[in-house]
Amino acid sequence: MIDYFKWPAIVTVLGLFLGAWLGWSVSGTLAGAAGAFFITAILSILEISLSFDNAIVNANKLRDMSPIWRQRFLTWGILIAVFGMRIIFPLAVVCIAAAISPWAAVQLAWNEPSEYAKIMSQAHMSIAAFGGSFLMLVALDFFLDTKKEVHWALWIEARSALLGNVKGAGVAIVLALLLGVSMALSDDQQADFVIAGSWGILTFLAVSSLGHFLDRSTGRDVAVSGGLGAFLYLEVLDASFSFDGVVGAFALTQNLFIIAIGLGIGAMYVRAMTIMLVDNRTLNDYRYLEHGAFYAVLALSMIMFLQAVFHVPEIVTGLIGAGLICLAFLSSLRFNRRVEHS
Repeated sequence: MIDYFKWPAIVTVLGLFLGAWLGWSVSGTLAGAAGAFFITAILSILEISLSFDNAIVNANKLRDMSPIWRQRFLTWGILIAVFGMRIIFPLAVVCIAAAISPWAAVQLAWNEPSEYAKIMSQAHMSIAAFGGSFLMLVALDFFLDTKKEVHWALWIEARSALLGNVKGAGVAIVLALLLGVSMALSDDQQADFVIAGSWGILTFLAVSSLGHFLDRSTGRDVAVSGGLGAFLYLEVLDASFSFDGVVGAFALTQNLFIIAIGLGIGAMYVRAMTIMLVDNRTLNDYRYLEHGAFYAVLALSMIMFLQAVFHVPEIVTGLIGAGLICLAFLSSLRFNRRVEHS
């Protein structure tokens, strides 16, 4: 445990003090420094609680990756997750929405954080539609798999696997939900919501197709090309998991840099949990754990859709995901005991 969480612990200490320093720089008071310190800590805890399912889904994919690409995901991937999704992504959203340069977006985040947060909030609906569509297809890809032999909720999963025989069933389900949710939106919001969700569908199909092509390459370096497909899939998957957390963090603070530090700390723990799950072959020992994770992903995607209509507190999202994974873990323990006593 110490080996897995040594670096996350170091980053936590450095990040908390850096957050406190930013609070002092902005406010010039000890109260401001203490407030930033605690907000950074809360954001990191929130990110960890929302990302149990992310770690398990990552581990599910990583166990089949080539060793070199697994290591690249765990090194390059953390840089992309922390700097790309927690800093560059919010800046890119503001650049596009406000039609300003990246440097102007950085200045806006530092000098006018309330205006920056307002722009991010206005883009939340489209971000939720994109991320929700992508994540729902990730979950449905698992539940509609006709080759899946292990079922946790037998009545649900056995029937959903039969639905997998229908070509394009997953895309049809997501499109139907997109259109259904859009009916509850105003006329000027409907088109943006459906278009953003459609881009989420197209991104999933593109990444899956590219990954399938690369993973089945018969070129001279099969291991590297195969790992690249899984790497790209996992990076987009990580990004989709991050969307809601990044936008939701503005409810706690409007300081982009404190958000980046807090969520970045959480991302380090997610990577550590992923490595631990892969090294200890946890998914093999607890047969229903990945089922719980994919149920949590499905729930998260539905919540992201619903957030276009009304606000769902992040604590609710985290509790639902953690609860489903805990139930799956307990079911796995029960199964293991039955096998031992049989």
